[in-house]
Amino acid sequence: MTGHAPPAVRPVVTGVGVLSAAGTGLDALADAAAHGKTAFTAVSRFDVSARRTGRAALLAEPTPLADAVLAAVDQACRQAGLPAGRASGEGDDRRAATDRDEGPTADRDGTPVLLALHSDLHTRAVTAAVAAGAAAAWNLPGVTRVYTGACVAAGTAVADAAALVAAGRHRRVLVAAGHLVEPGVFAAFDAGRALARDGELRPFSAGRTGTLLGDAAVAVVVEAEPEAERRGAPVLARLAGWGRAGDAHHVCRPEPTGDGVARAVEAALTRGGVDPAEVGYVNANGTGSPLADSAEASALRRVFGAHTERLPVSSSKAVHGHALEASALLELAVTIAALRDGRLPVNAGWLGPDPDVGLDLVLDGPRAGRPRYALTLNSAFGGANTALLVAAR
Repeated sequence: MTGHAPPAVRPVVTGVGVLSAAGTGLDALADAAAHGKTAFTAVSRFDVSARRTGRAALLAEPTPLADAVLAAVDQACRQAGLPAGRASGEGDDRRAATDRDEGPTADRDGTPVLLALHSDLHTRAVTAAVAAGAAAAWNLPGVTRVYTGACVAAGTAVADAAALVAAGRHRRVLVAAGHLVEPGVFAAFDAGRALARDGELRPFSAGRTGTLLGDAAVAVVVEAEPEAERRGAPVLARLAGWGRAGDAHHVCRPEPTGDGVARAVEAALTRGGVDPAEVGYVNANGTGSPLADSAEASALRRVFGAHTERLPVSSSKAVHGHALEASALLELAVTIAALRDGRLPVNAGWLGPDPDVGLDLVLDGPRAGRPRYALTLNSAFGGANTALLVAAR
């Protein structure tokens, strides 16, 4: 394969924190995704009487967005075994800053925090609250970068985190993301006829009518593999490759052949040095949109060819909803859990086959399998696409 070689320093995930409509923690999300237990309910936090649908996947308890993100950060940092009350790796980081013979995992500026949020009037305040909370609990040096690139925001942040670690610029990076269903975005999606009329999200299914929104707060710790080994930290999965591509086809409609999705996947496989036939599961973008799902299916058939017939595919959005800027991180968590547990998630909401799709969808319960590699894909308005290639630990 041509292009980027696999990274010399391998980035791994050592901590995952999740709040979703399925519950608190990765295990609750993983169980719901594996068994197709959908979390959609009637929206009661604002008036939806004039909307085409009144359903979304909501947190059980109303929680301010910054508090939800900080709860996920706390879960992830604890699982990664980072020390509370001082900067993670503080002593090592200070030595690295003054040591001229810096190794491949030098950390010149502490542990960056990359944060994916919806861009609105609250973004600055939420960012400040997350920065203050992370500094107080973990002495992290504030939010380094904010990503507001719609539904690929968190995927872009993870790709940047992996690149920073692979290049030896940081020992670890914390990526966090949050989205809560609010009346403005709900109204915008409703006005654009993007929400499912029947109140169910049915990826790749005949009779699908659109997407449904969901709450989520997620955090992951991305770390250099040698540093994780030195600390004895748990390695949950490895970020083997990542790819990004834009097609600029239309402000909201997908490029019909899925060209941007295909190129993002090809870039991730090339960066990881992985042959398409080695991939054993795809957590697809699968929003339930008639046009977008068909385009994504076309992209997968283009990349994987004959292997598509035996490549398990599902979209976990059918369970937890579309969390917009947080979607990619939430779906990365689902994919990590699938590799960990050997349970490939159900493609929920299925009514019947769509002849334009032609994928090996996971139906009728979780499928047993322990693939070495899995992909998680995301696409956004404007033709942006991300692909994250995840390797089992």
